[in-house]
Amino acid sequence: MVSLIITEKPKVAEKVAAALSENGVKRKQRFNVSYFEVERRGKKLLIAPAVGHIYTLKQESSGSGYPVFNVVWAPVWQVEKGARFTKDYLQLLESLGKECDEFINSCDYDVEGSLIGANVIRFACKAKLENAKRMKFSALTKEDLVEAYENMGLLDVNNALAGETRHMLDWFWGINLSRALMHAIRSAGVYKVLSIGRVQGPALNILATREHEISKFKPEPYWQLYATCNKVRFIHIKEKFFKKEEAEAARANSEANKENAIVEKVSRTEKKVPPNPPFDLTSLQVEAFKCFGFSPALTLELAQALYEASLISYPRTSSQKLPAKLNLPKILNSLSTNPAYAEKAKALISAGKTKPYEGKKEDPAHPAIHPTGLMPKEAIGEKELKLYDLIVKRFLACFADWAVREGMRVDLALGPEKYYVSGARTVSPGWISFYEPYAKFEEEMLPDFKEGERLKVSKIEMPQKETTPPKRYTEASIIQALEKDGLGTKATRAVVIETLHERGYIRGKKSIEVTPFGLAVHAALAKHCPEILDKKLTREFEELMEAVADGKTTEENVIKEGKETLEAILSKFKKNETAIGGSLAGVLTEQRREAETLGKCPKCGGNMMIKRGIKSGKQFAACSEYPKCTNTYPLPQNALIVPTQKICEKCGTPIYIVRRKGMKDYEMCLDPKCPSKQAWGKQKKSGGDEGGTQAKANSG
Repeated sequence: MVSLIITEKPKVAEKVAAALSENGVKRKQRFNVSYFEVERRGKKLLIAPAVGHIYTLKQESSGSGYPVFNVVWAPVWQVEKGARFTKDYLQLLESLGKECDEFINSCDYDVEGSLIGANVIRFACKAKLENAKRMKFSALTKEDLVEAYENMGLLDVNNALAGETRHMLDWFWGINLSRALMHAIRSAGVYKVLSIGRVQGPALNILATREHEISKFKPEPYWQLYATCNKVRFIHIKEKFFKKEEAEAARANSEANKENAIVEKVSRTEKKVPPNPPFDLTSLQVEAFKCFGFSPALTLELAQALYEASLISYPRTSSQKLPAKLNLPKILNSLSTNPAYAEKAKALISAGKTKPYEGKKEDPAHPAIHPTGLMPKEAIGEKELKLYDLIVKRFLACFADWAVREGMRVDLALGPEKYYVSGARTVSPGWISFYEPYAKFEEEMLPDFKEGERLKVSKIEMPQKETTPPKRYTEASIIQALEKDGLGTKATRAVVIETLHERGYIRGKKSIEVTPFGLAVHAALAKHCPEILDKKLTREFEELMEAVADGKTTEENVIKEGKETLEAILSKFKKNETAIGGSLAGVLTEQRREAETLGKCPKCGGNMMIKRGIKSGKQFAACSEYPKCTNTYPLPQNALIVPTQKICEKCGTPIYIVRRKGMKDYEMCLDPKCPSKQAWGKQKKSGGDEGGTQAKANSG
């Protein structure tokens, strides 16, 4: 008997082969792709990789209309231009499939990995899914892989069908709704690539709703009262006065009693603070964003690399649990041999700390993200090393003692006015010392005030402040919001946000702002097809797909319901296509006009616009009042010109930004005869180079 073991990536194939081999690994090659042959207990095993999905859905018939539901699975290299390289991997699997009589899916154990392997087995190898086997593992160590092989069961067909259901629904929603948007805007005479999808819509809705909250927010003034005593600043117990006269009255009372303040109460409390639970993917993405500024997509990419290097467990998990079967003492012992973590790991071992603090979230497929304990066999990148350090220290901190903090509050009376101050100090750092520098407590030490003590107040302040609008989402916090609402999957949420960026619906990473066009798309859909933005509808289908994986419903039932729901949405969309297209085209036209307007013409007050020569195609600036005003200026070629709405102090012409790929942006004014540019020229002649690039660019 010859078995074909299918892995999701080439690196994983090599690791599986090394783990299962009893007499050495034979590396072979077909179609320029490496695969491996090993023997185990007299059986020949062939281990060959896919490269993620090598099959994708495509429309069975031609056409660009909507709705369309006739889809088939096809080799991804035939459908996507950038996937040509996958053809060799597919040919290899097809060829090996003819030589084998047992098929084992060893792809990542989630719905995507289950679907990748199942598609290879049924399409490339022409085998029956019900006869195939499944290896399940959460780390690429020899022990994990051997255990997965020795204890493999039948193929998780329901998991694969749930993955197929997701792909089908995502295709139906994405293709049909995106085509509907494109048809709408083209009907208004404008061409632009647009998209909206099953998760994109609700994600845009969350972001746009916050944007509207911010724009509608009206700051409200308020006043605070502070009393400084013994160099400690106490705040009035009311904290915020929204009526100035009340604040002034409280201040007057306080001033009248500032020489005779009384410490009414001193209270101390001791609190035990538990460690943070081990990482699931979302919490890792949030923490990596906070500590390093890594985007969620980058964090997943780095975590995948660490997983493939056998340094951490499978990252696409929702679990915050570290079950005993992981042999946690063994991992701690392994980490104790790593100089970077030896001291902390040995301290836990010597104290007998082998039971971790865990979170509430569970994942039936995988444990929380944790180090395997293996030492890196080869150098890893700086970013990977940062993420690895974060994961290891979070893991170690889970076993450490709870931290102990002492809180102190002092209540002060200035006549009838009450003030207080609170502070805290660390009695025992516990787990914090294991998780440095990624967590630390703020130490707010207070003097040893005594109850009944009389004090003098040195200063009373009454600053005026304003209420602030809600904060915009970051890339990390929107991932959290999507997870909380049950939208998307661990692996797809970051991709959804990146797609919204690519479509120009949002901008910014650390503070996500919905663009005017993104708001226009949201407004049009909210008015005419609110179902597209409805998180409840999306969440209901997420639950139905989980039911497919659990065997509680069928793929056919869910797809049928999805089609019917989408047909109703698209029917409503078609009726409002003209209105939707008109509103979107109007915003795009206005945006384009703004992007092409550099500022006011210094000669007539018209607008200086970016233009292109009819024959030459060269860009230049010309007045919008032509032919009444013939004022023009040259512009740099082969560069993006970005208006700044600023005016040059020397010549009074608009200032713009020159942007070229791979080069730093720089500002310059329109007038090539500007005195500032003459100064640059003199500097250049005298050996200086400041402004030389600008002067050269302007002459272009």
